Amino acid sequence: MKKLTQIKHIVCVASGKGGVGKSTTAVNLAVALRQLGCAAGLLDADIYGPSVPLMMGIAPGTRPQVREQRLMLPIEAHGVECISMGVLVDAKTAMAWRAPMVISAFNQILTDTAWSELDFLIVDMPPGTGDIQLSLAQSVDVAGAVIVTTPQDVALADARKGIEMFQKVGVPILGIVENMAMHVCSKCGHSQAIFGSEGGSRLAAEYNVEVIGRLALDIKIREKTDSGDPVVASDPSSAVARAYKELAKNVGSAAEHVAAHRAEAPKISISDD
Repeated sequence: MKKLTQIKHIVCVASGKGGVGKSTTAVNLAVALRQLGCAAGLLDADIYGPSVPLMMGIAPGTRPQVREQRLMLPIEAHGVECISMGVLVDAKTAMAWRAPMVISAFNQILTDTAWSELDFLIVDMPPGTGDIQLSLAQSVDVAGAVIVTTPQDVALADARKGIEMFQKVGVPILGIVENMAMHVCSKCGHSQAIFGSEGGSRLAAEYNVEVIGRLALDIKIREKTDSGDPVVASDPSSAVARAYKELAKNVGSAAEHVAAHRAEAPKISISDD
């Protein structure tokens, strides 16, 4: 297992299915960690559908500089070091690759990027429980996974599969993020749980983990992310930005707890005595 010694915590942001706001969560989490004073990086692990360049406002056609003919320098956006397949190929290029090529590309992006000394590397995982997830768990020492879901039953069913997969490969679950938990009407202030309620809490209780974040269904999140100016960066005093910063604090605490627990684990030595 390769050690990226310059990175303190590698955190996966994952989901069992697409469309639950995983990438939006990963992007705003990375920016929130930076605003809290942490050195943060963001790795877009979705080889087939990279979205980080658009969400982070990286100009089309931007390419990473190459150092020593091998190492790619990450591209900085909103104070976060970023790398993505989306900055290595044309935006319209369809990655029609089989699994071995995808795994090879992912491992190269992960290990051949000249990351700085980082407190956190946030990895925006592709949806599902496939090759990339397994490759990451086997390639580097992962601090833990953050599972993003909406409260609805169909999303929860897939989120369970994600949790089960990470547990099988020994990656701790740092917590559950319940996204699109509530919609508040901008006209009348009425709150409505469009996708159901307390689904994240039920899932967390089932696996004895914590709900470490709840995000509202807010049009501002979508608008700002689509424009490449994440809401945490563009409107840091808003309620949704504060929710992301609270999530960032909880992720930091959970990662530190996992690291401390690993450090305290007993070491068994075998001798001839």
